[in-house]
Amino acid sequence: MDSPLAEALGGRSAAALRKHLDMHTVGDLLRHLPRRYQVVNDLGAMDPRELREGTYVTVVAEVERATHQRRPRRGGRGLLDITTMQISVGSVELGVTFFNQPWRHLQMPRGTRAMFAGKLQRFQGRWQLDTPQARKIRADGDDEDGADGESLKLPPVTPIYPATRNVQTWDLLAAVRQTLEVFDDPVDPVPEEVRRRHGLVGLGRALRDIHLPAALEDTRPAMRRLTWDEALALQLVLQGEKLLASDRPAPPCPRVEDGLAAAFDARLPFALTAGQQKVGADLAEALAAPRPLNRLLQGDVGSGKTVVALRAMLQVVDAGRQTVLLAPTEVLAAQHARSLRAMLGPLGRAGEPAALFPEDDGSAPVELDTSDRATRIVLLTGSLSAKERRAALLDVQSGTAGIVVGTHAVIQEGVGFADLGLVVVDEQHRFGVRQRDELRSRTGATAPHLLVMTATPIPRTVALTLYGDLDVSVLDELPAGRQPIATRAVPGGRPKWLARVWERLREEVDAGHQAYVVCPRIGDDEPAPDDADAADGGGGAEGEERRPPLGVLEVAELLVTGPLAGLRVEILHGRLPAEEKDDVMRRFGAGEIDVLVATTVVEVGVDVPNATAMVVLDAERFGVSQLHQLRGRVGRGSSPASCYLVTDAEPGSPAMTRLERIAEITDGFAMADLDLELRSEGDVLGTDQAGRMSTLRFLSVRRHAEEIAEAREVARTVLEDDPALAHHPRLAGLVRAVVGDEGAQFLDRL
Repeated sequence: MDSPLAEALGGRSAAALRKHLDMHTVGDLLRHLPRRYQVVNDLGAMDPRELREGTYVTVVAEVERATHQRRPRRGGRGLLDITTMQISVGSVELGVTFFNQPWRHLQMPRGTRAMFAGKLQRFQGRWQLDTPQARKIRADGDDEDGADGESLKLPPVTPIYPATRNVQTWDLLAAVRQTLEVFDDPVDPVPEEVRRRHGLVGLGRALRDIHLPAALEDTRPAMRRLTWDEALALQLVLQGEKLLASDRPAPPCPRVEDGLAAAFDARLPFALTAGQQKVGADLAEALAAPRPLNRLLQGDVGSGKTVVALRAMLQVVDAGRQTVLLAPTEVLAAQHARSLRAMLGPLGRAGEPAALFPEDDGSAPVELDTSDRATRIVLLTGSLSAKERRAALLDVQSGTAGIVVGTHAVIQEGVGFADLGLVVVDEQHRFGVRQRDELRSRTGATAPHLLVMTATPIPRTVALTLYGDLDVSVLDELPAGRQPIATRAVPGGRPKWLARVWERLREEVDAGHQAYVVCPRIGDDEPAPDDADAADGGGGAEGEERRPPLGVLEVAELLVTGPLAGLRVEILHGRLPAEEKDDVMRRFGAGEIDVLVATTVVEVGVDVPNATAMVVLDAERFGVSQLHQLRGRVGRGSSPASCYLVTDAEPGSPAMTRLERIAEITDGFAMADLDLELRSEGDVLGTDQAGRMSTLRFLSVRRHAEEIAEAREVARTVLEDDPALAHHPRLAGLVRAVVGDEGAQFLDRL
C-alpha cells in the first residue's frame, strides 16, 4: 500500500495521477473508491430531479442519433466540424457536441453504447454535456487491444470513480486494473479476532471486490469492511484525543455554598427548567473532580444553555480560578459580554462603584458589598484599540478578570491567564479541535475543564461521531412562556404575498415590537457567497439564470423609501467597525430601532426578547440549520412570533419543498435530522465541524450507528493498553490513511 505508484503504473501515468488527484502511493489509488457502479448490460437511469448544472458526470449511455455538419467559422477562416449526438440514460436525454472530431459520427453511430463524461449544462431548455469526452464500449469478442485507442472493454460491473477532466473514470479503471494485477494483499491492520467477531472480510479481498467485483452483491461485504475501517480510524482519533485531554489533571473547583454562584442563583428572576437543573448538577460534580471535564452541551435555540454555562463558570470563579468564553464573531462575543453583565448585575462589576450601576429594571441603585462575591467580565476581541487591549490583557493576566469573553483573539500568542480553570466554547462547529486545544495547552501542569456548546442540535449518532472525545449533555425543553414561531415559505415572485409580509412587519412594529430582515450578503461590491443550496438541495427552476443574491445595503434603501417608510430602520453587517456594530446592537436591544436589516451576523447569540418577526430574503440560499438558527432570534419573549422565508424558487421545486419542510418543523432535533438528510456526509463531517477530516467515503452517521458503536468499543479497548498504538503500527497506519497526518497528531503527543 505504501509503494510508489510509478512502480505499478510507470512514470507517465503516475505523474498524471499525482498532478491532478494528489495520488502518490498504491494506497492512495486503491482508497480512491468508486462513487457508484454501472452494470454494463443495463444502462441504468438518472433521476431528472437530481440533475444539477455544473456537476461533472460519467455515464454509460446509448446513442439515439448522431449528425455531422460543416459550417464556416466566424470571420470566414475555414470550416468548423460539428458532430452532434443525442444520448439517453434511462428517461434522461443529453445532448453531446464534439467540435473538430469528424470521426465521431462514424465511430459511434445510432445504437452505439459508450461511456461519456462532461459537465452538465442547460442550453435552450435541454440538458447537455459541456466539453464532453467519450469512449466506445467494445462488445464481447471485439479486438481486446482496440486499435483505435478510443474504445473500452468494460468489466461486467464497472466502477464509476470521482474523476476530473484530466483524469477520467476510464483512466482510473485502467490504473486500478494494472495495479491489482501486481498487488500483493496487505497485512491486515485490523486484528483477526476483531474481524472474526464482527464478520469483516480481509482488507485485500475488500479492495479487490470494491474495485472489480464479479457481481454487484460482492461489493456489499467490501463496503462494510471499508466503512468499518473508517469508523475505527475515526474512533481511534476521537478516543485518542480524549485520552490526551485527560492526560493532565484538572484544577478541582468544588462548589462553594455561599459564594458567587449561590448569590447568582438567589437573584435569578425565573426558575430553572428541570433539564437545566439536571445538567447543572452534572457539571458541578464534574468540575469538582481532578479529572478534566470534557463535555458537549447541546440544546435547541433558546433552551437556556448560556445560563447553565454561566453557573458553571461562577463555580470555577468561586474556586479562585478564571474562565474564558470563546465566541466565533465579535458581534456574538459583545452580545455574550452584555448578557453576562446583565444577568450578573452588581455581581459582575468587581472593583466598580455599585452606585453607578442601578438594577436593570430601572430602580434605585443597590448598595452591595461585592468585595468577596463579585468578579469582573472582560471583553477581548481583535478590534480593540491598543489602549483597550493593554487594559484587558492586564486584567486577564493579573487574574482581576474572572470571566473573559472573546473571539479567536483570545487564542493568539501573548494572551496569558493567571489561573485558567474552564474554557467554554460557543458554537463549537466554528472552532477547530486544534484551536480549542491551543488555548488549553498554555496552562502548565493542569488542563482546564472544557465545555463546548452548540445551538444547532445534533442527532445522537452524529454527536458520537463528531464529538466522540466529549461526553454529551442535552437540554431538550424550552423555558416556560417561550412561544412557538410560526414559519411560512413565501414565493417572492408574487407581489401581493410579499406586500403582505411587509404589512405584517409594520403591524408588529405598531404593536410595540421589533423585527429583523436578513439578507445573504452586504451589498453590490461584495462577491456573491457560495449558495447553501449546493449542499442542501436548494436552487431555483432548472436551467434558470439566477440573479445575484440580495444585499443589506440595497434592501435597506428600498425598505426605508418603500413599504417600511417612517420606521426606524438600521443596518448591521460584518464590515462595520466594531464600535458601530456594538452600538447598533445596544440600541436594537434598547428598543431604539424598529427593524434591523442584517446579514447572518445575527445568526447566533443575539437575544432581543421584544423582536417578534423575521423576514429572510433569498431563503433558498441558506442552509437548514442556518435558517433554524436565524428564526431562533425571534420568539425569545412571551409574545407570539413569525418568520417568513421569502424565495424565488418555483412551487414544487426542490428548493421550495425544502423550505416548506423547514416551515413545518419546530423542534430543533427534528430539524437536525432534516439537515443531515439533505446534506452530504462530507459536509457534516467537514474540517470546520470535526476539526480533523475533509470527507468520509463510506461512513454515514445516519446509516452506520451500529458500526460506529462497535468501532468505539474496539478503539477504547486497544487504546487502554496501547494509547500511542506503538504495538499496533498497522492500526496507526490505518488512522493516517483515513484521516490524514493532521488528524493523527494525537499519536505523536501521547
